[in-house]
Amino acid sequence: MNYELILVRYGELTLKGRNRKKFEDLMFLKLKQALGSLKAITYEKNFGRVYVRLNGESYDEAAAKLQEVFGLHSFSPVLRATHELEDIRAKALELMRSERPVPKTFKVTVKRAWKDYPHDSQEMNHLVGAHVLRNTPELKVDVRRPDVELKVDIQPQGVFLYSTMIPCAGGFPLGMNGKAMLMLSGGIDSPVAGWMAMRKGLEIEAIHFHSYPFTSEQATEKVITLTQKLAHYGGRIKLHLVPFTELQTRMAQSGHDHLIITFMRRTMLRIAEKLAERSGALAIVTGDSLGQVASQTLSSMNVIGRTISIPLLRPLVMMDKLDIIRVAEKIDTYETSILPFEDCCTLFVPKSPATNPNLRIVEKAEAEWGEELERMIDEAVRGTETIVMTETGRAVRRSERSSAPGAPGAELGGETGGVIGEAAVGAAVGAMDEAIDEAMDGVLDGAPSGETARKLGTSASKEAETGQEADPAARWF
Repeated sequence: MNYELILVRYGELTLKGRNRKKFEDLMFLKLKQALGSLKAITYEKNFGRVYVRLNGESYDEAAAKLQEVFGLHSFSPVLRATHELEDIRAKALELMRSERPVPKTFKVTVKRAWKDYPHDSQEMNHLVGAHVLRNTPELKVDVRRPDVELKVDIQPQGVFLYSTMIPCAGGFPLGMNGKAMLMLSGGIDSPVAGWMAMRKGLEIEAIHFHSYPFTSEQATEKVITLTQKLAHYGGRIKLHLVPFTELQTRMAQSGHDHLIITFMRRTMLRIAEKLAERSGALAIVTGDSLGQVASQTLSSMNVIGRTISIPLLRPLVMMDKLDIIRVAEKIDTYETSILPFEDCCTLFVPKSPATNPNLRIVEKAEAEWGEELERMIDEAVRGTETIVMTETGRAVRRSERSSAPGAPGAELGGETGGVIGEAAVGAAVGAMDEAIDEAMDGVLDGAPSGETARKLGTSASKEAETGQEADPAARWF
């Protein structure tokens, strides 16, 4: 059957009380952004739901996009009928005859949201169900466990019929709950943690620590690919590449071999906290799962987390590894994560790492380094390079100090230097993303968006026509 209408339902937004309208406006903006490439689509909003009219666009393409939108609960392809009983019956029969595989049992559930309709819900259940039975003798009614439940929604603007409810990502619209920094190692867990944070409405910026020349360029490219896959859901993500060689080498020479992992994790969090302050992020997200490795025992997580003052979010902390892998496969990060390129977390790992570190001993050992530790941390922050990832391209901003030849960020290969991909299209998408971000800010703050409308209408198209980009760094940073 060729569907022309899709009923879209919002997710957890119904829990937001007085702010519901603002959040629904934000969700609607995200929905339009996700379906933006399907130009003919139009929308109709109605009490926490949105009807998407395809107007000839591909249902399959729209359905695939809708399933990935954070904040949407579910959607259904629907048939629309007038308020005339015979039209409703005809559409119900058409829908039931199109069901595949062919059902053996069914039930009709009518919701009469429009109270002025002449028949109540029970009457409509019988009137519609009897018509289907008369014309499909192979079907039987089963009100407890039917193969198909035909739902009829009577609204003032029309009657909507559907039998399928397709789940979406759920959660909250991206950016609704603020910004957090994601510690992205390149393994299986951290991309899943990032996706789960995004699903709960957090905008994320990723942080990756590299120890060139001990880690390879392929390891950095692997993380770039993972960030690109996450950008598929988030539209645009910054990836911060932090040089960690000097710090990691110094830790290996500390004489506290069993505490190297603890030192390393604590130092990474300190750097992440400084980058969070610079980016306006309010939390740090990690892929820790309780008991999985030495640094993820409860004792280790306690000692490691004590080094920072902002919240440390661990979305996977109670998940089993197999459950994490299933999510990684679902979001298409698993195959990239298992590529055999080692990151800095695998360097200088002792044979017997501490699983029950003592906070007092750890802090005393760190104090032995004096100001040297803070100097190296500040140097790592200054040496951080940032790549902006989009679905169409990426751009690099150099660090404050020059990178060594061949180090990540100096020549990241292929598409990474300068503006990458199709420059004009990438510029247009960047301008569009920024304008949409401003529009969402206006929705949350209740601010007017006239300037945003101007940008959406002119900025992206102008850059696409000219193929020129004035200052990509000024746009993205």
